[in-house]
Amino acid sequence: MAENRTYSHPYIPNTVPEVRDAMLKEIGLTSMDQLHDAIPDSLKLDRRMNLPPAMNEYELRRHIDSLLAKNKHGADYLNFLGAGCWQHFIPAVCDEINQRSEFVTAYAGEPYEDHGRFQALFEYQSLLAELVDMDVVNVPTFDWAQAASTAIRMAGRITGRKTALLPRSVDPDKAAIISNYCTPVMDIQFIEIDQVTGRMDLDDLRSKLSDDVAAVYFENPGYLGIIEDQGAEISGLAHGVNAVSIVGVDPISLGVLEPPGRYGADIICGDLQPLGMHMNYGGGQAGFIATRDEEKYVMEYPSRLFGIVPTEVEGEYGFGDVAYERTSFALREKGKESVGTQTALWGITAGVYLSLLGPAGMQEVGSTIIQKSHYAVKKLSDIPGVSLRFEGAFFKEFVVDFNDTGLSVAEINRRLMEEGIFGGKDLSAGYPEWGQCALYCVTEIHTQSDLDRLVAALRSIACTSL
Repeated sequence: MAENRTYSHPYIPNTVPEVRDAMLKEIGLTSMDQLHDAIPDSLKLDRRMNLPPAMNEYELRRHIDSLLAKNKHGADYLNFLGAGCWQHFIPAVCDEINQRSEFVTAYAGEPYEDHGRFQALFEYQSLLAELVDMDVVNVPTFDWAQAASTAIRMAGRITGRKTALLPRSVDPDKAAIISNYCTPVMDIQFIEIDQVTGRMDLDDLRSKLSDDVAAVYFENPGYLGIIEDQGAEISGLAHGVNAVSIVGVDPISLGVLEPPGRYGADIICGDLQPLGMHMNYGGGQAGFIATRDEEKYVMEYPSRLFGIVPTEVEGEYGFGDVAYERTSFALREKGKESVGTQTALWGITAGVYLSLLGPAGMQEVGSTIIQKSHYAVKKLSDIPGVSLRFEGAFFKEFVVDFNDTGLSVAEINRRLMEEGIFGGKDLSAGYPEWGQCALYCVTEIHTQSDLDRLVAALRSIACTSL
């Protein structure tokens, strides 16, 4: 219930009564309630909220700190959770630069002095484009799920078709976001996966390809950690019906894995979180989209693209928008998609990370992750009752099958936490047909002693149940 206050709120601007009344008068209103006339009365709260007594700033800080203290921090535990938010090493310079006053409020709008922000985003785009072996990269989206959703809608606009095909191995949460974001513009259908290897079932893909398919989307490595080595064949099948091949990718894998453009991807998307971003309780997410420098792709990006152009001063260059007129900033309600606040700060952070590591560093990180994850799987597979769910090659994540231990993943994870260890993500809700399976993640931050500690704890838990 709105209220015409007789005082100003300390944290809300323009609530000084005289200022508020002047603003209402300017737009022809007499009360704050009139701003909400379009909202049905049935949805409005018609009473005062039952809130506790207001705290002063110090009391509020102590209260919030006490709530935060209940969190179990990944740095305080030995952590093997991944599934879209991964624990990687963050070079200190990433935080140093992204917290500079020029960048810390980095936003994609125009009303601020630049202070090199446009150039920093251009450099990020250039570095990521080199990593994924494409020409054009956008200012970041909110996360991988939005990037995948937008890529699919781009494909729909390019082809004039309404169906997109996704493998069932896509994270169920991400699949729900994609479906929500694309409905009713696009129809999302699912392709089965091979229950032995975890890779896409190509026979099922062939049976569902038609002249109404706008895109085939798959991930490499995928949510379940599997490396999809059929990429060229999948892209070929998509192109056979003039559909767009879209590949989602964890960018930190590209120091050792072939970039998707080389096996036929037309659009590449993914998450920037592995490139210098802390987990932040599931935050710190940012998505990217990359394509070839072809007009049919570039003009379908809804988000901003920064380019470099010569200025009127010889030898001097400037940085600014490419084809700004295609965005919802310019077109407003007639835009292809509505694009508002974006995660530009994380783009700058990713640029810092990539410039620090360079090609050799990215290769070293990728190789280190593969060596450690395969060491972990070898040791885990020696535990009675514990096995790997899929036979396919994997990068940093893998599905561990606990069905033969007679224990639920929830029970195993509870007992691991007693040992100061975060176990893998429980997959029993998202994939009930697999029984008790968990998704584990191993990255460059794990030492051999960390992995041996996990194996010893799981061996003790499994052996006491058999």
